[in-house]
Amino acid sequence: MFVEGFYSQSGESFSFTREQGSEFAKKIAGDYNPLHHPDNKRFCVPGDLLFALTLSQFGVSQSMTFDFQGMVSGDTSVHFVENENQISVQNEKEKTYLTAAREGEITRNEGFVEALIRSYVAFSGKTFPHILVELMNDEGVMINPEKPMVIYDMMKLTFDKFVDGKPEVVLQGSRFDVNGKRGMVIMNFNICADNEVIGSGEKHIIMSGLRPYEQVGIDLLVRSYEEDRVAFK
Repeated sequence: MFVEGFYSQSGESFSFTREQGSEFAKKIAGDYNPLHHPDNKRFCVPGDLLFALTLSQFGVSQSMTFDFQGMVSGDTSVHFVENENQISVQNEKEKTYLTAAREGEITRNEGFVEALIRSYVAFSGKTFPHILVELMNDEGVMINPEKPMVIYDMMKLTFDKFVDGKPEVVLQGSRFDVNGKRGMVIMNFNICADNEVIGSGEKHIIMSGLRPYEQVGIDLLVRSYEEDRVAFK
């Protein structure tokens, strides 16, 4: 599967170089979050890459909940711990970075799994500026334009059925719950295929270091995002 180009494997362990993580974020997800720049001191592997690797290894279950518990730095070696109802991504010291609870039927149809990964991460990568700027404007707050902190928290997938067609993630709505200097963005989406809804899901992200909304700061963030996008292409 295409995900193989974005990690290295040694035995049961997986690792990601900064360049692999950054390329996945930009090339596959269209995500230019500074945390995924290879030269960023706070670099972390995209959560969507961990999600993609998990699905490529274990398939798609009828119900899945992904809980992101820590950030994987470049070249960190991780492995999967699997039991009947849960998959965990851990390092050699048993620190957990991701858990995926699962229930129901499982499909390992490669075409379905790859299409779901590609559609979801493309949807996920459009979070900024397409969704977040409007939400921040509505709530009158914004992240720090110099050190933006936007972190994956969790996401859910639920399928009514699996089909032979290619699934597509379609945004249904979003909201921003603000609590002081922290906020939670919740995005709801449908999963469609063959001209019908076959499932649904939601994505949660944490935004910290919130401050009063200033258009100048937002313009700086958007301009930096666009410059990175143009430079990559």
